[in-house]
Amino acid sequence: MSRVWIIKRKHFYLAAAALLVIFGGWLYISRDSIMPTLADSASERTIQLVVGEFKSTTKEGKTIEAYRWDPGTVIVRKGEKIKLSIYGVNGESHPFLIEGLNISGEVQKGKETVVHFTANQEGTYRLICMTHADVAHGGPMIGYIVVD
Repeated sequence: MSRVWIIKRKHFYLAAAALLVIFGGWLYISRDSIMPTLADSASERTIQLVVGEFKSTTKEGKTIEAYRWDPGTVIVRKGEKIKLSIYGVNGESHPFLIEGLNISGEVQKGKETVVHFTANQEGTYRLICMTHADVAHGGPMIGYIVVD
């Protein structure tokens, strides 16, 4: 005895939609679409920082200010190639060093400073502005690069 399959129109459309989703997903996850992602993971990652300033006036009328790296903490993976792009928004000059990475430079107002490094050792590295090293000089202007 043979069976006759009767497919209702809505079931046909649901089955066709499911096949399209499965087939479309297969195409999306094909080798050609994965390879650029894998290639990108070996390339240099750009992290952008800006120099910012907080300014206020005390009850006595004294102006106080503090300069900051923004964001103040960045996290990178061990072995990752990094392009650190720092843009000077506030303050005229910010000579800096990154402890433990042998990197130094200067950020100037209205200009971009770029440094490149590979994060080979786990740890926390301080990004220190030499002009604003303590409260008396509008700081401490210290950022952190955490290599995990």
